[in-house]
Amino acid sequence: MNSEQKKEIREYTINVFSENHIGLLNRLTIIFTRRKINIESLTVSESHIPGIHCFTIVINSYEDLVRKVALQIEKLVDVLKAFYYTTDQIIYQEIALYKLPTGEVTGSIGLETLIRDYGARVLEVTPEYTVIEKTGHKTETQELLEKLKKHKLLEFIRSGRVAITKPMKELTVHLEEKEMAFNYILKEDESY
Repeated sequence: MNSEQKKEIREYTINVFSENHIGLLNRLTIIFTRRKINIESLTVSESHIPGIHCFTIVINSYEDLVRKVALQIEKLVDVLKAFYYTTDQIIYQEIALYKLPTGEVTGSIGLETLIRDYGARVLEVTPEYTVIEKTGHKTETQELLEKLKKHKLLEFIRSGRVAITKPMKELTVHLEEKEMAFNYILKEDESY
């Protein structure tokens, strides 16, 4: 990779694996604040390993800065591992919810077609409002938002990104390597 590519601002997804301790989110956000990096999206959920949570953080920055941030995050006591990815290295989705007046939805054939064309689905219908869900990338949910604004949109909310990596070394392998290194250090200390 040449120096021009390293200096290009790109979208990165950082996955931080940790036990879910009080105050960790604050310590993570301080790292971004100190480096003047805006967090575009943040999602926290449990991972496939019991007791381990994944913080999925989306930012726009330079690769060398993202690498430094990931290394700094790994220095936090509660963090097991931090990875960063470009969008072509992950599979990701977001969920968007749109609330419209029910009369607007039922009175417009074009709106029903629009919802179907975007692969959205109706979650709830009441006499006052209808809630529609769209899962996809931000550009897709944003495009539907722009179209629904013309139909008296009442509310809109979009989740943060959830992401899994394309085939790579699994987190459990990284944790086993970390444990082996820790055990090696302990044995070295005992030999003194």
